[in-house]
Amino acid sequence: MNSVDSKAARIVVGALALSAAGLVALVGYEGYSERAIIPVPGDVPTIGFGTTEGVKPGDTTTPQKALRRALMDVSKYEGALKRCVTAPLTQYEYDAAVNLAYNIGAAAFCKSTVVRRWNAGDYEGGCEAFLMWDKFKGQQLPGLTARRQAERQTCLGLR
Repeated sequence: MNSVDSKAARIVVGALALSAAGLVALVGYEGYSERAIIPVPGDVPTIGFGTTEGVKPGDTTTPQKALRRALMDVSKYEGALKRCVTAPLTQYEYDAAVNLAYNIGAAAFCKSTVVRRWNAGDYEGGCEAFLMWDKFKGQQLPGLTARRQAERQTCLGLR
């Protein structure tokens, strides 16, 4: 079943939570770094599974601490998603949305074409809009393109 299937079970966003599959996808996309790194030139320091808030060069972590921090970060992005998405979503649309918000930030996600389209009832169009987010500072990055294509497939219920 995919998002264009009218029988897909959509649930009020406030009742959804990131699934285990969504979390596995997120940490897989983000990758793990035990030391603070700059993922691409011009980016902010990142550690663990994509954590950026409060990270300074020289910081270190462990896989366990990094996963706990990722879960705390996920709850922040889920809160933002629940404030700005008014349309009901399927679990797979929600998982894809949390992954996108985690990567681009809550403010950017809430202002995105993804959210505008979903809130207008255009679920497939919202999923297609994931593909707009494959650039960093105007430069298309192959890794982001691959991630967005995978998130789009998740959003459409194809993976």
